[in-house]
Amino acid sequence: MEPSRATTRRHLSTSPFKPRVPDPIKTFEEGDRVSHDKEGMGRITAVEGTHAVVVDLGGGKLLRVLSPFDKLHQL
Repeated sequence: MEPSRATTRRHLSTSPFKPRVPDPIKTFEEGDRVSHDKEGMGRITAVEGTHAVVVDLGGGKLLRVLSPFDKLHQL
């Protein structure tokens, strides 16, 4: 069984459909309250440009989340 392709197909110029527009990258600031799909609630402690953020989940547990931040939601 072949694994699925991680890339998307290119848009053909003769296609009657519009090309898919990528979702904008979420931006966060230090101190923002966030919710992670698997880890739960926390607070942003560091922002590394648009590439990554560090989330303090409490109890001394830190989580570094890379963009595009699909599993991270601002509260």
